[in-house]
Amino acid sequence: MEALRLQNLKKAFGGLPAIADVSLSVEAGERRLIIGPNGAGKTTLFNLLTGDLPRDAGSIALFGTEVSRLATHHRVHMGLARTYQIITLFPKDTLEHNVALSLMGLSKTRWNVFGRVPQSFFDEARTVLARVGLEGAAKRPIAEVAYGEKRRVEIAMALAQRPKVLLLDEPLAGLSREERGHVKALVAGIPRETTVIMIEHDMDTALDLADQITVLHYGRVIVEGTRAAVVADPKTREVYLGH
Repeated sequence: MEALRLQNLKKAFGGLPAIADVSLSVEAGERRLIIGPNGAGKTTLFNLLTGDLPRDAGSIALFGTEVSRLATHHRVHMGLARTYQIITLFPKDTLEHNVALSLMGLSKTRWNVFGRVPQSFFDEARTVLARVGLEGAAKRPIAEVAYGEKRRVEIAMALAQRPKVLLLDEPLAGLSREERGHVKALVAGIPRETTVIMIEHDMDTALDLADQITVLHYGRVIVEGTRAAVVADPKTREVYLGH
C-alpha cells in the first residue's frame, strides 16, 4: 500500500520554481531519505505535504486520499506528523509540558489552553519521553537541556501523535557525533507501522537509515532508488557530491 503519492507537484516563489513537477510514491512502512544541496527544495516539499504552504499545481495523496485542499490540522488527524529544521519548543516549559501540549493539540476533547493540563496528558507525555530516553529529564525546562536532547523532544512530540507518516526535517543537523548516534538509533527503532520520510543535507550521516533515496536538485527529482544505485549515479556525484 502506498502511504504517500505526489503527482506533478509544483510550487514557485517569485516566478522561480521551488518545486517543479515532483512525482514520487512512498510505500507504507518505508524509510525514505530525501537529500540534495542547499536550495534544492527539500523543506519546501515538506511544507507542501503538511499544508504549511499551498501548492500551485499537482496532487498529494495520503493512503489513497487526496489531501491537497485540506488544512494542516486535518492532515495531522489523518496521521501526518513532522519535525522542523528549526527547533520550535517552549524553552521555559518542561520537557513533559511541551509533549503534553502536543498531545492536547491532537485531542478531540474540549480543553482550555489557559487552563490546567489534565494529569492524563502528563502521564502519556512521560511514556513518550521514555521512548526517546528522556524520562529522567521530564521535569527539566527545555532551556536547560542540550541541543541533541531538544531534537529528541521534537521527535517525541511527533511520535506522541501516533503518526502513520512521520516527516523528519534534518533531525541530525547540528548534532555532535554522540548525539547523532542517539538520534539515529531512535529513528531506526521507530516501528514499521510508521512510514518515515527524512530530509538530510549530509548524505553520509543518514544513508544507512534509508530503504529508498530521492535526490532533489533545483526542485526536481534527478535520481531515485536504492542506496547503491543513488551513490553510483553520475548525476548524484555531479550535483550533490561535487565531482
